[in-house]
Amino acid sequence: MDGHRLFVLGGARSGKSRHAQQRAESLEGRLTFVATAQAHDDEMRDRIARHQADRDQRWRTIDAPVALPEAIQALDGRDHVLLVDCLTLWLSNLLLMDADIPAACDRLTRAIGDFSGHIILVANEVGFGIVPDNVLARRFRDDAGRLNQRVAAIADEVLLVAAGLPLRLK
Repeated sequence: MDGHRLFVLGGARSGKSRHAQQRAESLEGRLTFVATAQAHDDEMRDRIARHQADRDQRWRTIDAPVALPEAIQALDGRDHVLLVDCLTLWLSNLLLMDADIPAACDRLTRAIGDFSGHIILVANEVGFGIVPDNVLARRFRDDAGRLNQRVAAIADEVLLVAAGLPLRLK
């Protein structure tokens, strides 16, 4: 199996995760879901539970809310189909830790570029809205936009999902 990098972008509730999962399940290989979400409240616990219920017994789940590049490297292999959901939550986790975002993004893009199996990465497109009114929110929007650009540049295929419909960007 030749490796392939698919990047799936979209807004909240756009259908991007569902589309990414369907694409992953259409491929041959060991299915691994790499989760970046952290359940800090009841709403997020419910959201995570719904996503877990959507995956059947073929899926193995790895939690990587911060150590995402290392998780990707550890799972490398031509027989793997990796679904990473989502880069935006991973970035949020790093921002809240006051981590070195450029260095973390360097490690992530290196891991993605080196991955030899199929990897599908999901992220929110947050730049379509209004300019946020506070420094942290603007930093998040800017860092997410820069990360999305870097991942799109190394992806073989980029889709934007809106209203459940994928639009091929690359």
